[in-house]
Amino acid sequence: MVINKIVGKNFFKDPGLDKSIIGDGVSTMFASVIGGPPSTTYGENIGVLAITKIYSIYVIGGAAVIAIILGFVEKFTALVSSIPTPVMGGVSILLFGIIAASGLRMLVESEVDFASNRNLVIASVILVIGIGNLVFNLHGLGVKLEIEGMALAALAGIILNLILPKEKTETN
Repeated sequence: MVINKIVGKNFFKDPGLDKSIIGDGVSTMFASVIGGPPSTTYGENIGVLAITKIYSIYVIGGAAVIAIILGFVEKFTALVSSIPTPVMGGVSILLFGIIAASGLRMLVESEVDFASNRNLVIASVILVIGIGNLVFNLHGLGVKLEIEGMALAALAGIILNLILPKEKTETN
């Protein structure tokens, strides 16, 4: 949803959520066939799009090809590895800050009513679980279940949205 707002295009309709998920699955299968780790759609890419304002799939694809080629050049790999940790930390703060701010902008534009205790509780629980990277462990009876971070935050938000009573609105 954040990417839709940043780019100004509805990706749920074109190309469609189903095609996006299939593309993600195919790329993960291809990565495993060639011995690589599964691919992941990272939020950092949303931050890069917001900063550069370049949304062309050809530019992004070209950058990916260049990155793959440069990955085989040892001197370039050494150069990237020599970037100081504080510099990478600063870039990460900027990228993740943009993602968070874009999410907040969506809430404001959607006019979410935080005067409502229900909405405030749901948002607070999601933020604390997600940012705090809390972990839910269930071990016993031959079952081992562990849910953490964003997955736990999303699950908690869904459950709270279902069980917390909605406030009554006045009817005309």
